[in-house]
Amino acid sequence: MTGFAPIEAEWTPIQADFDSFAEISGDDNPIHVDPVFSARTRFGRTVSHGMLLYSRVWALIREAVPGKRHELQSLMFPNPAYADEALVIHVVAEEGGEAGRLKISVRRKRDDAVVLQGECVLGGEGKWNDTGIR
Repeated sequence: MTGFAPIEAEWTPIQADFDSFAEISGDDNPIHVDPVFSARTRFGRTVSHGMLLYSRVWALIREAVPGKRHELQSLMFPNPAYADEALVIHVVAEEGGEAGRLKISVRRKRDDAVVLQGECVLGGEGKWNDTGIR
């Protein structure tokens, strides 16, 4: 994508972020919102919703390229992200690939473990009209 400046940002999600996302999304799985339940799991504490992570990434992309539409994303979440642990977000344009294709990586700062890896494709300019169609 010509003219896309790489994004590198740090973000530390907190439990209130998990709780708010659960309320908005309806995904109130106790692994995300119940510290007592989560303490008994293999993770030992609550873990982020994967789409909460991507929502933060998408907000950064929209800030960098306002008005661009989101065409699609392909994401994997190989490791958990925890409340109160810093994450490092990287977004770069794919070299020599499809215009508008961005590579995404989110890693835990403390151990560099990948918690989100994937890509998204941006479309042209557009706004929703009153029918919900661009």
